[in-house]
Amino acid sequence: MAKLNISDEWWTAPAEADNGNLIMVTGRKGLQNVIDTGKYVYRIEMTWPYVPDATGMPGIDDSKTMEAVQDAIDDTFGHDPVAVVTGIYTGDGKRDWVFYCRSLNIFQRKLNEALSGFEALPLEFHAYDDPGWEEYREMCQAEVDSSD
Repeated sequence: MAKLNISDEWWTAPAEADNGNLIMVTGRKGLQNVIDTGKYVYRIEMTWPYVPDATGMPGIDDSKTMEAVQDAIDDTFGHDPVAVVTGIYTGDGKRDWVFYCRSLNIFQRKLNEALSGFEALPLEFHAYDDPGWEEYREMCQAEVDSSD
């Protein structure tokens, strides 16, 4: 069986929280082939609440740790794509990662493996059945056309 080709092309666009604060949305492009497998049916939202600076963004220390967490996630799921990060939302005092995965149990095991080198992180998780990738499709509407 051929390895699934998962795009590493991303876009970033500003959005607005319900209270008017800035949210930077980063979305992964080109995932139709992953959607078409019909295997990535669970959406996991991983949230890291933080004390925001005056603009609602994380401070330097949180930003550095979040970047290291992202690198660990990319490395782990890049080698074993049981889950795909589809979007990252940062602002208004929290960072949200959105994953689509094949198995909740395997996702949990692989994420624990990815984060094993970190001290306890203030992460919150929510899981949803989303075989139609509704959140992903909605997020993609925020993409700004580079020709604009």
